[in-house]
Amino acid sequence: MPKIKTNRAAHKRFRVTGTGKIKRTKAYGSHILTSKTSKRKRGLRKGTTVAGSDAKRVRRMLGM
Repeated sequence: MPKIKTNRAAHKRFRVTGTGKIKRTKAYGSHILTSKTSKRKRGLRKGTTVAGSDAKRVRRMLGM
C-alpha cells in the first residue's frame, strides 16, 4: 500500500512537538491590527496546540 502524501498547506501551518502534540499559530493576527488592542495582539503572537478533537485529522494531513 502506498504512503500517504503530506498535505503541503498543513505542513506549512503545523509542527509536531517532541511529546507528539501539534503546534499551530493563532488566527486573526495578520491584518486590520489597528482595531485590536495591544493586549490582544500580544496574545496572538504566541502559538498554541491543536485541540484534541482536531489532532487526528491534522496528523492524517501531515502523513503521520
